[in-house]
Amino acid sequence: MRKFLFLFLLASPIFAFLISLCIGTYHMPLPAIVDMVVLKTFQLVSGILAKVTFGKLDFTVQIPYPSVYQTILFKIRLPRVILAMIVGSALAISGAVLQAIFRNPLVNSYILGISAGAAFGAALAIGLSLSLGIAPLAFAFAILAVFLTTSLAKIGGKITPVSLVLAGVIVNAFFSALTSLLKFLMEHEKLASVVYWLMGSFADADWHSVKIAFPVIFLGCLLVYLMRWQLNVLSFGDEAKIVGVETEKLKLAFIVIISLITAVSVAFCGIIGWVGLMIPHIVRMAFGPDHKTLIPLTITVGASFMVLADTLARSIATYEIPIGILTTLLGIPFFAYLLRKTGGGWNA
Repeated sequence: MRKFLFLFLLASPIFAFLISLCIGTYHMPLPAIVDMVVLKTFQLVSGILAKVTFGKLDFTVQIPYPSVYQTILFKIRLPRVILAMIVGSALAISGAVLQAIFRNPLVNSYILGISAGAAFGAALAIGLSLSLGIAPLAFAFAILAVFLTTSLAKIGGKITPVSLVLAGVIVNAFFSALTSLLKFLMEHEKLASVVYWLMGSFADADWHSVKIAFPVIFLGCLLVYLMRWQLNVLSFGDEAKIVGVETEKLKLAFIVIISLITAVSVAFCGIIGWVGLMIPHIVRMAFGPDHKTLIPLTITVGASFMVLADTLARSIATYEIPIGILTTLLGIPFFAYLLRKTGGGWNA
């Protein structure tokens, strides 16, 4: 049963992907979706072969479905679902890594202020129409948020689980206040878009967003996956130094990776909180604390959760609900449960 559950969760993004493509205001049957995706893939491969072989190998195919089907699938739903999957993986894995690094089950990028810092950077770029771009500023302020949080949490040369969470609350409030000040000073047209963006949404997802976010997040998740065994070592805290592990450099490398993928996620979809808190713990409760298993399952379950949550957000009512609202409503009781269970300490 345990092995079946492991394989199911590992393959869950496939099922979530297909379900999400089927559901929407305009209903499309699953067989038609599968056919169009297969034919489109074959069409793209054929085009690449034709260019490489100068037209000698060209297997051009036509997609025998209405143009409205193709427009909805390839221009609206497909980029949205793909972006939701990669962002879900990024936020989930960020929580798992930070919990291992700081040995605190209540830590994630939202609690530590990384998301708030990245959100301020992105809001600054949008509000002031800076040519530098959203993603670079989001990353810069995400790194700044991490530095401020860890600096405030260091008491007597050590970082305790409680001081870390409290420092995160302070930094979160600081950047949230700065973001509020920006909104107060903005013009009304920009204000409306920033307010909606800060609540988290995939409504503006397109292939341009996917092309930028996918390689960054994929590379970040891949690096964490390849280094996942080292998270088991970091979970021992200062005892890891006994076996010759340079914990501080390792922590810094992980924090930079997590800040980067979190910043990119926030830059394209706003603040979506609590995913990094819930998903790693759900996986940990089912399969234990070994990061060799925890990391790959966190990636797949995070992708599935985000896609299904986004599907619910855009289909539960006649209008779209910002996904950040749904994840927060789910995350608050889960956070309260963990707080009561762990007492704010580490219990892998």
